[in-house]
Amino acid sequence: MTQRTLDEMVRGWFVGDFEPTAYRSSEVEVAIKHYAAGDAEERHVHKVATELTAVVSGSVRMDGRELHAGDILRLDPGEPCDFLALTDATVVAVKLPAVAGDKYLVEEDRC
Repeated sequence: MTQRTLDEMVRGWFVGDFEPTAYRSSEVEVAIKHYAAGDAEERHVHKVATELTAVVSGSVRMDGRELHAGDILRLDPGEPCDFLALTDATVVAVKLPAVAGDKYLVEEDRC
């Protein structure tokens, strides 16, 4: 039996092919992420991984969709998305497979 804490992990990621981790896996990455209202993540895309985000508490906006506790959003490879915490929020993020460097920022169209 091994005990770890989320505080030891980087940005809530505790399963994956990285260090530190509670469980090393090249098949999946899992995080529990806490956000304060107004926290945001830039628009990005994964070329290989599918990303699932489950809202545990609070409200967030992902790619213009408002999500609340209990909502789950699935992003397939190539689908871009951004993130904004509308309230303090906690989400569980899952990426599969675990692929190092599979996060690409997407520049917004400028008209």
